[in-house]
Amino acid sequence: MTNSKASYVDGFVFKVPKKNREMYEEMAKYGKDLWMKYGAIDYKECLGDDLQTKATNGMKQLSFIELTGAKPDEDVWFSFITFKSKQHRDEVNAKVMNDPSMTDPKMKDMPMPFDPNKMAYGGFSVIVSN
Repeated sequence: MTNSKASYVDGFVFKVPKKNREMYEEMAKYGKDLWMKYGAIDYKECLGDDLQTKATNGMKQLSFIELTGAKPDEDVWFSFITFKSKQHRDEVNAKVMNDPSMTDPKMKDMPMPFDPNKMAYGGFSVIVSN
């Protein structure tokens, strides 16, 4: 465990069609405001811009492009939300899911700017931090 305020992270990797970038950015800003409102420590949305891997010592790592199967007309995003602990994450996420805006009928029919079935997600314990 570290002495950092954050000891738990939810991480996401996914691809967004380039034509939907603006729509995704609006959704991401809304998400940031919502998670921060309910106590997340930090919220980052990161657009991939240097995703080609190079061989090192005869080994080439899998790129995020290969991992996601992104095509030239798709961007790869890496996003993460930080929390005090896994319990804190569960509490914040429950509050987010119970926010009235999440059950707003307008949200139900809102088109998604990416295919959520092709998003990788997981919770991670922070082991090394500053």
